Amino acid sequence: MRTPLLFVLLASTAVAALAADKAPLTGTWKTHSSIAGNESDGECTLTQTDNDLTGTCKTSDGKDAKASGKVDGDKINWSFDSDYNGTPLTIKYEGKLDAAAGKIAGTVTVDPFGVGGDFSATSAK
Repeated sequence: MRTPLLFVLLASTAVAALAADKAPLTGTWKTHSSIAGNESDGECTLTQTDNDLTGTCKTSDGKDAKASGKVDGDKINWSFDSDYNGTPLTIKYEGKLDAAAGKIAGTVTVDPFGVGGDFSATSAK
């Protein structure tokens, strides 16, 4: 009887260790931005590998755009390219992760227009 019990304990410990190792930013994030008085909602699906972020974000026309960024402790940044009426632009997010709340908050800028504002993102896990 000890062998099955030992196996169950070891298996549960391994599962708990794998869950604890999951990167806190990996998953889908619902974003809300307020840029120059304009409110918008979006979605980014991110994968964290060590300090790197990769993934996709939905553009305003619903297309997937490649996203990339970095993680430094609780500081996060990522960006993706899009366009507005045919003009190329880059949307850049810089924020701070509150892992316990499953939330990121910070600033967003739109280059080359030089406009910005605030954003928040909540985990849709």
